[in-house]
Amino acid sequence: MSARIALYWAPELDDPLHQLGSAWLGRDAETGATLPQPEVAGLDLAEITAEARGYGLHATLKAPFRFDAPYAEVRAACMALAARTRGFELPPLAPVDLGGFIALRETLPSVVLNGFADACVGELDRFRLPPTEAEYARRRPERLTPRQREMLDAWGYHYVFEEWMFHVTLSRRVSEAERATLMPAIEAHFAPALVRPRFVRALCLFTQAAPGAPFLVAERLPLLG
Repeated sequence: MSARIALYWAPELDDPLHQLGSAWLGRDAETGATLPQPEVAGLDLAEITAEARGYGLHATLKAPFRFDAPYAEVRAACMALAARTRGFELPPLAPVDLGGFIALRETLPSVVLNGFADACVGELDRFRLPPTEAEYARRRPERLTPRQREMLDAWGYHYVFEEWMFHVTLSRRVSEAERATLMPAIEAHFAPALVRPRFVRALCLFTQAAPGAPFLVAERLPLLG
């Protein structure tokens, strides 16, 4: 009951974004290997990326959840969703300031991408165990809008459906001074990957064996629709 599963988008292994993003965070979520991080003058990148490193390079489709069914059953439902979903083009990505966090976001809206995330949330929710009191409190419900609080109560996570935003987190919340140094470093580090077009071809299942353990890619389920 302590293990968690998450439905994520992650770049393909031959995508430069996989190598560059894993190096930036200091860990490859595919292999679990620890990686040397680039130097950023005057900043401790290992500390700035510590939380993101535990989750691995990804964009959330359905947030991590504990489940009350055999893993094989949850996996089968994910496979069924992937089997009827057609692959699609991902809009170009660019680094942005997202409420103080630096993340890669799509530069153009995508109805297909949003629909994919909606399906992941809605179709897999029957397996989700309700959050514990501690898990619920970590979402800081007192700071949420009424609509976000409604989403949290209904779906166990507040950034879903119209509140959802595709983003690949690259830092903790940073100060203005840190951002002034980090943003050009990120732009330079990720430049070879950001100019490349990419296609979403798989639904990635990430798993966490126990609280505090790092998330790892369990499977990449091909989109076959």
